[in-house]
Amino acid sequence: MKLLTEKILYQVIKKRVNQSYKGTFGRVLIIGGTKQFGGAVIMNALAAVNSGAGLVTVATDPSNFTALHCHLPEAMVIDYNDDLTPYIGASDVVLIGSGLGNRVDIVKATFSIISKKQIIIIDGSALTLAAHHHLSWPESQMILTPHQMEWQRISGVPIAQQSFEAFNILAQDKFVIKPIIVLKQFHTQIYTNTDIYELPIGGPYQATGGMGDTLAGIIAGFTAQFKLSLADATLAAVYTHSAIAEELSATQYVTLPTKISAALPQFMQKYAQ
Repeated sequence: MKLLTEKILYQVIKKRVNQSYKGTFGRVLIIGGTKQFGGAVIMNALAAVNSGAGLVTVATDPSNFTALHCHLPEAMVIDYNDDLTPYIGASDVVLIGSGLGNRVDIVKATFSIISKKQIIIIDGSALTLAAHHHLSWPESQMILTPHQMEWQRISGVPIAQQSFEAFNILAQDKFVIKPIIVLKQFHTQIYTNTDIYELPIGGPYQATGGMGDTLAGIIAGFTAQFKLSLADATLAAVYTHSAIAEELSATQYVTLPTKISAALPQFMQKYAQ
């Protein structure tokens, strides 16, 4: 197991080239947010836009349109009840599951449409629905962002028995294409194709609703624009998320997810080379 350090930020976050446009920095499609859980995709989108994704579209319940536009006019919105095929096909990164409730139909359709060349980040409800309905995982570049109970649902391995070795072997056996797995916990662990990393920073000031939605959005933003290494972009996103929270905790009892997203552009500028 390796320790994830600040060094990853210097490796991944780069100065933007002058001759670029929105598409240069990736197209992200976020799918989620039922009527009850619209805040989840709003926090996804805030994180993705503020971390630098070029174009962000949110497919969600129509009841969330006004709130999303009020919080983030930079994002586009579409009805997740419509045919999402053209939107998925036009995206570099698809993030699905945050606040998606029981909409297994949307998960099934997305899994069947996503191509091998695209990146799919599977979060929240999509993980639980995939486990409960025994869905076939897509044969694409996958990043899974479970907390320990969600991983227990997927793997069948109780939290107390989850070890580095069993986790890695199971991941190889369960998926046609081995995913990157971000196991959210105290000292989050990240499983790539070659290594296991542990995050040494972060703390209880992050224990509030929407923290995972924000992390998933940062991962979407980073993987959309920093294309040299999917694993490195994911690692840098995980470190960035907790590093900002740690900085904010110096003066704030709780580090709200929306405050982390707001701090992203300034934080990333420090590491751009």
